[in-house]
Amino acid sequence: MESVVPPEITAELTQILSNLVLGDNEIRSNAEKAVNERLAHAPDLYLLALAQFAIVADTEVMRSFSLVLLRRLLFRPVPTPTTLSNAASASASTSQPAPNYHPLSGPRLSLFDHLSTSALTNLERLLLHSLSHEPSASVRRKTVDTISDVANQGMLRGRPWHALQAQVFSMTQATEVTNGVTAEGLRESAYRVFAGCPNLVMDLQTDAVLGVLGKGLRDEHSIDVRYAALLASVAYLSHADAHQLAQSLSLMYPILDTLPPLAQSINQPSVPTSLTSTEDKTPIAHLQSFLVALTPLCSAHPNLFQPHLNALLTFLPPLLLANTDPGPTPTVRAPFPTALSGDSHSGDFSTPTGSPSRESPAADTEDEEEGQSLRLSALEFMLSLCEARPSMFKKRVNVGEGWIAVLVRACLEGMAELDEENPYGTPGGLPRWLADDPTTSSAAENDSAPALYEQSLDRLACAMGGKAILPPSFQYIPSMLANYDWRSRHAGLMAIGAIAEGTGKVMVHELGRVVELVCPMFEDSHPRVRYAACQCVGQLCTDIEATDQHHEQLFSVLIPALEDPEPRVHSHAAAALINFCEGVERNTLLPYLDPIVQRLLKLLNPDADPTQVRRYVQEQVITTLAMVADASEATFAKYYHSIMPLLLNVLRNANGAEYRKMRLKAMECAGLIAIAVGREVFRPDSNTLVELLIRIQKSPLDPQDTQLTHYLMGTWAKICQAMGPEFEPILPAVMPDLLATASMKADVSVYDEDEDKVEDREGWETVNMDGQTFGIRTAAIEEKCQAFETMVIYASTLNARYAPYLAQSLEITLPALRFYFHDGVREACALLLPMLIHCGQQSGTLTEQMIAATLQQLISVISDEQDSTFLASLYKALDDCVKLLGGRSVLNADYVNAIIQATKRQLQTLAQKRRSRAARPSSFLDDDREDLALLEEMEDFALEEMAKVLSMLNIGPELLVAISSVKDLGTRYQTELEEDG
Repeated sequence: MESVVPPEITAELTQILSNLVLGDNEIRSNAEKAVNERLAHAPDLYLLALAQFAIVADTEVMRSFSLVLLRRLLFRPVPTPTTLSNAASASASTSQPAPNYHPLSGPRLSLFDHLSTSALTNLERLLLHSLSHEPSASVRRKTVDTISDVANQGMLRGRPWHALQAQVFSMTQATEVTNGVTAEGLRESAYRVFAGCPNLVMDLQTDAVLGVLGKGLRDEHSIDVRYAALLASVAYLSHADAHQLAQSLSLMYPILDTLPPLAQSINQPSVPTSLTSTEDKTPIAHLQSFLVALTPLCSAHPNLFQPHLNALLTFLPPLLLANTDPGPTPTVRAPFPTALSGDSHSGDFSTPTGSPSRESPAADTEDEEEGQSLRLSALEFMLSLCEARPSMFKKRVNVGEGWIAVLVRACLEGMAELDEENPYGTPGGLPRWLADDPTTSSAAENDSAPALYEQSLDRLACAMGGKAILPPSFQYIPSMLANYDWRSRHAGLMAIGAIAEGTGKVMVHELGRVVELVCPMFEDSHPRVRYAACQCVGQLCTDIEATDQHHEQLFSVLIPALEDPEPRVHSHAAAALINFCEGVERNTLLPYLDPIVQRLLKLLNPDADPTQVRRYVQEQVITTLAMVADASEATFAKYYHSIMPLLLNVLRNANGAEYRKMRLKAMECAGLIAIAVGREVFRPDSNTLVELLIRIQKSPLDPQDTQLTHYLMGTWAKICQAMGPEFEPILPAVMPDLLATASMKADVSVYDEDEDKVEDREGWETVNMDGQTFGIRTAAIEEKCQAFETMVIYASTLNARYAPYLAQSLEITLPALRFYFHDGVREACALLLPMLIHCGQQSGTLTEQMIAATLQQLISVISDEQDSTFLASLYKALDDCVKLLGGRSVLNADYVNAIIQATKRQLQTLAQKRRSRAARPSSFLDDDREDLALLEEMEDFALEEMAKVLSMLNIGPELLVAISSVKDLGTRYQTELEEDG
């Protein structure tokens, strides 16, 4: 291909790119500046040179690097030194560059937008040449990625790429080597382009598209072509409209037919196959890739799989279930033999060894991790269908029961595959588990295969409910708890905790039997089983309200567990007590207070060697004491003088970074105890605690102590509640920071990469809107919400004494009613406004301007509000404010008319929403019934608050009749037990 840029430009760029990949920082930095300068002055020339270099470079590495860099630079904002340096550095170091982002107000025009028409035409021509002539499969995939981005962005800008469409369709028909590229390589690249840019085919005749995709799925020679065609088919179906989907049902047959040959090559490796691959992957890895590629379609269009559930139920279980032999019999000398037990009888639970059986397709590999990955991929496939359309399995009883039974058993088997010698992927075994700090080791545990199976069981229970999940689960769990191998007992307990949330409404009726199963496990000989018993009880107490009915049984095992010889166990018992105490009535808790507090104090301040004290245990004990104090209220006063000095000592002396968490827990505990025991008991220590908190607040900020602001705000709020009016002199010390936090703007960035390519940034969440990916710093928003919630406590507790901060608080609160990034901020503001009005009235500082600003903002927000779940709070705030100000007489004609118009607008919107929902086929509502019932309940609350405001206005019955009519439009989604459970 003839050059499109002068030779000297190519030579210059060759040298610059060579320098960019060097390890010398100075050389690379100079190269980055050189690229930046040239792109700033002549973007057309140098981007074309980069595209050409991707064709003519001698090595695969440089061709790949050129394509990655070109792709990144094309769609970045017009370059600045920082932007381009980041781009080049990231591209030089990795093929998956770190994301760059800029402020929300930054420019969105990219280098692509600045290219001339002729430059764009040449760029497209160069990329098409690379696609059809690049001999390396890995480089060609980089070309596909770049082409897909150019095509997608061009279409967004109204520039279709017809030449690409024609060339790619031609490549799908390739049957011989062309331009040095194999026919299979050409076909694979073509389908990968369709996968990356499905809009190329969305407007074509459906039959033609199905024919091309079906041909790739049935490719007789290449697994890679079939895989690329699968990616393209999933992309096409995911983007198809309802009419196209209805015409594309036949495509599911060749899609699913790609799976059995891969399984057959695993089961019968000696049987020759015509399918080949350029990738160095085992048949297991190929099958896993196909399942992973197909899984998004399960979530997007689960109904496509409904006609194929029987076939899938035959194909998938062998991939998922690990069959085992019974293993060696335990003896007195070897009570825990290496191989685990299992009964071969049908219906009995067998604990797998952790490596797949040779009878399982996943077993014919020496790599356990590969087999495990295949099992987890099959599990995710089946689970995704359950989550996307639960009714598909609830209504088809035979298929549904078989499907759920397989998933439950697979999860239970996987949960029992704990590796005692290798608990987190590194050697250490039980001694290491006992010695580790659970607050630091939990991340590794959560990423382990047993933890993934546990999370899957939790998701399955939440999707399917109690009636579907409990029978197959408790077919196995009792025998697991009686199994001689600790891993099976551990898995059974963790399974009960995992399904509690999703099955709670049904499990509550059998809770007594469940408690009888769990309580004996607190005396198990293995510490990890006792730990699991604590976890199980804690989860039951969180997810099922009726656990307090079994307080005698649960307290009888939890309290002794506080004296377990292993720190990890007695610490977890203390954590479980928190969950239990939160759901227990005060009078129920009181008889157990003495033994609980005595044991907690012993753990907090033990007689043993201080060097042997585990800090995480003390942190947990402090938290548990706080919750016990909160639950027992004034009765906790008898323990006050034993505990508060210890907490003050922590705040006074625990200054090192290693005590950071303990210091925060001590703050929280001191505040909760202060509220529990009351002002009179707390008063002698109040000044000391306040002084310590002020000292901490004024100390140099530790960037690693990210939770300090949260805990300080929370503790100040608790001290205010405990001290009441006596907190007024402390306001000058706390309000400046509080008001500053409440007035913070949302920290939002716009990413320059697609959402799925943006790397996670700690403390940020990404949201994709209008083709752009926004990053929102959630930590700052949560602090803003907490600041408003703290202002609610100050204003409601101090009333008139809060007056010095009334004007500032109103100035911050009124605009925050439109803070759409966080519902909690808006709810807190709506709650705060009537309190501020009351404060101003009581103190005589409320002005006419404050009243007018409050009423105008409330009415304006009501008129524009699109979230019907927030309407009730807005109308209640308006109603409360007007009543505080004197009722209807405070509203002039303009206010009344504005309220009426806003209410009419909202009634029209609510009526339209309810009519639209009522018009949807009932089959589309089955899986959303509970959510819709909750939404309708929130709408009814809003209608009730509207009626209160209108009744106060005394304007006639017309709008009240309209409210009643809108209420009657509700379909009253009744959530039956089998849907709820």
